[in-house]
Amino acid sequence: MNKLLRDLINTEKIGSFIDDIMVGMKMKEEHNELVEEILRRLEENNLYVKLEKLYIQSPHGPCY
Repeated sequence: MNKLLRDLINTEKIGSFIDDIMVGMKMKEEHNELVEEILRRLEENNLYVKLEKLYIQSPHGPCY
């Protein structure tokens, strides 16, 4: 995961830990573009998101 997203991780726009990805953008439009880029890269590498782990635009992050 880190190899696939390294350039985005280096800009501190996202964080990655094993199979979790956290996107942190203040502007909704930038956030949406970044999520689309991440999903595109995952799909190109035959990786997918588990819907039960997906939280989009939550101001407080995931609630467990």
